[in-house]
Amino acid sequence: MTQQFYVSPEQLMKDRADFARKGIARGRSVVVLTCRDGIAFVAENPSPSLHKLGEIYDRIGFAAVGKYNEFESLRQAGVRYADVRGYSYAREDVSARGLASVYAQSLGSVFTAEGKPFEVELAVAEVGREPYSDHLYRLTYDGSIADESNYVVMGGQAEIVNDSLARTWSPDTPFSEAIQIAVRALSATRQAPESAPAPDTEPAPGTELLGAGLLEVAVLDRDPLSTRGTVRAFRRIGTVELDRLLSSAEGD
Repeated sequence: MTQQFYVSPEQLMKDRADFARKGIARGRSVVVLTCRDGIAFVAENPSPSLHKLGEIYDRIGFAAVGKYNEFESLRQAGVRYADVRGYSYAREDVSARGLASVYAQSLGSVFTAEGKPFEVELAVAEVGREPYSDHLYRLTYDGSIADESNYVVMGGQAEIVNDSLARTWSPDTPFSEAIQIAVRALSATRQAPESAPAPDTEPAPGTELLGAGLLEVAVLDRDPLSTRGTVRAFRRIGTVELDRLLSSAEGD
């Protein structure tokens, strides 16, 4: 009879965490940031159909990095949860906090009980009537949940992107400028090799930004009823509109 090797719980959890972190770091970065007009989602994603960004409910959006099949199953589960809760009680009872709590429980259960943890990192955002009432929640592979403010950066070379946003983000910017700031921050990762430390400055003037074909962009409008005549705040920015927006940024 063969004897199984003993692995301490601490070592087992460490190995699972290292495995999940490496998988997430291989993905391309995603930025979620608040601004004057609402919440902007910007992801480096060349695929036109495999989305990293999505709508969960009227004023709630979703962003993810990592393995597509894993975070897509979580997104679909979130949509079902929101629909059932909104139908059973009231639409106002569906909140980003409640959804984030459900995601945290699911991720935590998989991390501790399953053979392999989910290689995903999630952001759940709910746009408020005013910037101070926006909610951003960040969830990691082990079920940890954090209530973030201002912006969230996930995946890839997140430290470089976060360093750029720390110098350029402002809560008073409109959607167009917020998206440009996020794209500049994502483009900063193209200037340094994987092992290089975060640069001290954002991309130099004239540096080529990521093109519209390499980006996925969406927004949560703060007042969609007056701007678009609908209660659904989520809106995708098409390639043509995004290309025009980025061209004006380069012209400036």
